[in-house]
Amino acid sequence: MIRVALPAHLRTLARVGNEVQIEVHGAVTQRTVLDALEAAYPMLRGTIRDQVTQVRRPFVRFFACEQDLSHEKPDALLSDAVATGAEPYLIIGAIAGG
Repeated sequence: MIRVALPAHLRTLARVGNEVQIEVHGAVTQRTVLDALEAAYPMLRGTIRDQVTQVRRPFVRFFACEQDLSHEKPDALLSDAVATGAEPYLIIGAIAGG
């Protein structure tokens, strides 16, 4: 099982706690994790990435094992620690200001 930590606004929308567990079949990549997350929680479709282009939404960042994965290719394999559930895949709402 893959552990996914969600920001507060997405937890509220999905009506879940800090972290959800999802099952990914096949290679564990950002794309397959997000596909499984959206399949399990359809109310999140379009909130993390665009529904048509599948591009990450502005002000949403992805982290795992203390690394920013926001600009990595969606089909790049995630670490074994994420794939085994030892470490969570973090979806973070970025903050901007002026």
